[in-house]
Amino acid sequence: MGGVLERVHKHRKKLRKEGMRPIQIWVPDTRRPDFAEECKRQSRRVERDPQEKELLEFLDEASDREGWEA
Repeated sequence: MGGVLERVHKHRKKLRKEGMRPIQIWVPDTRRPDFAEECKRQSRRVERDPQEKELLEFLDEASDREGWEA
């Protein structure tokens, strides 16, 4: 196992030398049984919200979709 840890340490040291830094992020667990239902619940809460509509329109106008499949 020492070899793996040494390689990881070497790789991270190289990345830091190149100006990178590690970060940790937490994201929703899509494997949870209640994930889909929670997505639906949140979507229903904002579906008629005028500010949400305005934000989605802004994002739609600001998005660069060049090269994306429709």
